[in-house]
Amino acid sequence: MKRWTVYLAVTSVVLARPAFAMTLTSADIKPGATIAEAQIYPRCGGQNISPQLSWSGAPTNAKSLVLTMIDLDVKPALWSHWIVVDLPTNASGLPRGAKTLPGAAALVTTNFGDAAYGGPCPPQGTGVHHYQFTIWAMPAAQTAITPDDKANTVLAWLSRTALDKASFVGWVKR
Repeated sequence: MKRWTVYLAVTSVVLARPAFAMTLTSADIKPGATIAEAQIYPRCGGQNISPQLSWSGAPTNAKSLVLTMIDLDVKPALWSHWIVVDLPTNASGLPRGAKTLPGAAALVTTNFGDAAYGGPCPPQGTGVHHYQFTIWAMPAAQTAITPDDKANTVLAWLSRTALDKASFVGWVKR
């Protein structure tokens, strides 16, 4: 009986663990910290250099990855600053100031109207804005996100479709 109890306890622990656990980190932005001037949009005094990002732990059944950077404090529709689709699952990150993307990855037009990285630039006097960076594991090799879709629409669709994700948030106050 004791052996059976131990077997059940071990089995329940193994089954309770997620099969995969994605992570997302940056050498340039620490979770919960202020985003540096280098990553800020030019009209807000920055250099608009995309941050270095690293990720791991995508599920084995993922066919592509999507990267998003969303301002969570623009209401009601949020604001997209960076969307990269169709990243290959064997990619493990992007360097600071990435000029090229791996594989068939492509930039999607953000709410700034550009298919590019658009750094934080909260309107003067609107307080602290929180910028969520997320890597999404997708079940298909190609992800169709319509250019200039509202960020809340993009997030809702990704949340329904993605196999897994990892996020962190940095902030800016102007």
